[in-house]
Amino acid sequence: MSTETPVLQQHFIRQIVRDDLASGKHARIRTRFPPEPNGYLHLGHAKSICLNYGLAAEFGGLCNLRFDDTNPSKEDIEFVEAIQRDVKWLGFDWAELRHASDYFEVFYRSALKLIRLGVAYVDDLSADEVREYRGTLTEPGRNSPYRERSVEENLDLFQRMRAGEFADGSKTLRAKIDMASGNINLRDPALYRIRKVHHQNTGDAWPIYPMYDFAHSLSDALEGITHSLCTLEFEDHRPLYDWCVDKVDLANDPELWEPLVKAGLPTSPSKPRQIEFSRGNLNYTVMSKRKLITLVAENLVDGWDDPRMPTIAGVRRRGFTPAGIRLFWERIGVSKQNSTIDMSVLEGAVREDLDGTAPRRLAVIDPLKLVITNLDEGHAESLTFPNHPKDESFGTRSVPFSRELWIEREDFAEVPPKGFHRLKPEGEVRLRGVGIVRCDEVVKDADGQVLELRCTLDPETRTGMPGADRKVKGTIHWVSARDAVPAIVRLYDRLFDVTDPDDDSDGKTYKDHINPHSRRIVHGYVEPAAAAAMHEDRMQFERLGYFVADMHDHTHAAPVFNRVVTLRDSWAKQA
Repeated sequence: MSTETPVLQQHFIRQIVRDDLASGKHARIRTRFPPEPNGYLHLGHAKSICLNYGLAAEFGGLCNLRFDDTNPSKEDIEFVEAIQRDVKWLGFDWAELRHASDYFEVFYRSALKLIRLGVAYVDDLSADEVREYRGTLTEPGRNSPYRERSVEENLDLFQRMRAGEFADGSKTLRAKIDMASGNINLRDPALYRIRKVHHQNTGDAWPIYPMYDFAHSLSDALEGITHSLCTLEFEDHRPLYDWCVDKVDLANDPELWEPLVKAGLPTSPSKPRQIEFSRGNLNYTVMSKRKLITLVAENLVDGWDDPRMPTIAGVRRRGFTPAGIRLFWERIGVSKQNSTIDMSVLEGAVREDLDGTAPRRLAVIDPLKLVITNLDEGHAESLTFPNHPKDESFGTRSVPFSRELWIEREDFAEVPPKGFHRLKPEGEVRLRGVGIVRCDEVVKDADGQVLELRCTLDPETRTGMPGADRKVKGTIHWVSARDAVPAIVRLYDRLFDVTDPDDDSDGKTYKDHINPHSRRIVHGYVEPAAAAAMHEDRMQFERLGYFVADMHDHTHAAPVFNRVVTLRDSWAKQA
């Protein structure tokens, strides 16, 4: 079945891990997922989550969740909670929950060590001046006039930075590496900046905060991470990552991480290996956190969990399954080659999972009344339907049947097009699970709109009767008008109407390409068993697609369903 573990792709990172274990380099692997809590996670992050947690599980290792909370001005506890929720929803759990802020004292001691070693200095250049001195891809940079300050002066200035004596942005601590390096990341990168901002975990204790490259590399080392997996844009940062790890040398300097021992945080420093892989890019959407924040802030979507958003919270509310997302990223595999994957591949993986796991229900989303005139006014019957046509273990349910039904308006055509095999005047069609009906009369309003179809049911074609096998070309679904529950149904489609919303070569921005048809709300009817669904229960509405009971708005008395995916790829024919 589709929920089984997919066949594992033998990608290069898996091979590195396998070789490291076989050679005895590591007895056990340890990975980490290190999100910055400045927004909700998206499907690209899901690739990293599946990779880091998946490898740890596959090889009997451990994976930490670590919040990179070194930029407090953009961080929020809402995002922290959402990230933890998303990781667990995807089916993973962490060995330890850590924060970069757990290590602030260690980072500070490490910076002091680098100053004493003569490989870090306090710089007074402004941000604009630093850019001017840095040089270009073709020209070397120039040394800062403050680069040759003495160790004593640097220690004094940095300790005063720590004490909060200086204004924001007035000084930085920089690594002293090589202003002529061909890798711009090695041209004396900043290690610390002054920023007097309240921090969610440490309050106002720190007026200085470490830069990402410094904090991330040392965090990995402190946690004993063996394989530090990150996306390709960090490939040029790897020499700086290694420089920080090697110069600080945590493993051989336990005094640096003594505060963690005192705090009871398990610490076994190691030398991690950074390995880069390609990002998870999808067409018909944007994955930039900045753009996603803008969509939410400008009310272009209904929040982070809008079912059209590529956030994990959004696709969860849309009804995508964790198994479908894991299957998708496993199939795509891991490589060093950036590429954009078609959204239909993700939808296909979700559809494949739902085909095996979603029970079937009857629903009508564009209702047209059908009256069976040869049944009594009060006719009431209960029919037995299988919950899943391919899996008897799903059992059966009772579906009410009466004289008046709702059918899909598109299942009737007064003037049928060529190849139309559903209901037409004087035509016959099979009602799913009931028998064959014939359309005898079409009732219209004063404007000529079809209001009602009056039909007769051939009793000889009912289940168990001799004529039940009589052939007609079309079969349509229905719900009993008397018993059905009115429901709001949200039909979601892609948020953008172009494959690459980031491409602004036509003079338009991604905001100009928001698909006006990305959400359509209709009022339909569902059988009682569908209305009884719990929040986030997924099901197939027969012939219509896969739907989910909305996690916030759905109630048994007033059902609300979101379309997860159609039964087939509706965009394929437009390509």
